[in-house]
Amino acid sequence: MTNPIPDPPTPAPDVRILIADDHEVVRIGLASLLDRQPGFSVVGEARSGEEAVRVARRLRPDVVVMDIRMPNGSGIDACRTITAELPETPVVMLTSYADSDALFSAIDAGASGYVLKRVGSTELVDAVRTVAAGGSLLDPTVTRSVLDRIRSTSRLEEAGAFADLTEQERRVLAHVADGASNRDIAARMGLAEKTVRNYVSNVLAKLALDSRAQAAGYAIRNRLPELDEIDA
Repeated sequence: MTNPIPDPPTPAPDVRILIADDHEVVRIGLASLLDRQPGFSVVGEARSGEEAVRVARRLRPDVVVMDIRMPNGSGIDACRTITAELPETPVVMLTSYADSDALFSAIDAGASGYVLKRVGSTELVDAVRTVAAGGSLLDPTVTRSVLDRIRSTSRLEEAGAFADLTEQERRVLAHVADGASNRDIAARMGLAEKTVRNYVSNVLAKLALDSRAQAAGYAIRNRLPELDEIDA
């Protein structure tokens, strides 16, 4: 008796993307680039921050790729609203300038990625894939300036900011802030992925945060010491 041929695996659904930019040429270019990538599908476009919020509420995309400066509600304001109302929808912020103030504002608003418009198409595609998989990403051009700014400011009260976390939870939080997914963290720390998920859940609960992006922003703003170990 021959063994039955197993059914082929069900392909993963496309990552549904919303693009928000007030320049039509940019929207067209981004849509053309992302829509032709395997596993990507551009499902909507918006010309302003307010429109981005409305379209995101209606379509509930998997990822929003959004310009940081737009009329009728900035990208930062729209990002804050979208991540609050749709916490499972990560936002990648696009900008023309390596502005650390804008980066901090984007992180504080809940953005999962921050990418300069001048990056190559491969880097942008990788950024979308990274945040769609639950990771976070900062453009390397601005990462160094942000870390330098953090180190040059007076230290905040770290003990108060992270007092409730265990040493292992602090290490996991540092990797989350570094943009690593649960699978990446498990490989880096020699842990089971389920264990990492539990650590991340504990960190969010103890810090009263709602998402990985907020946890990353919290770690950066409060200068989690373990971040220096990753950067070393």
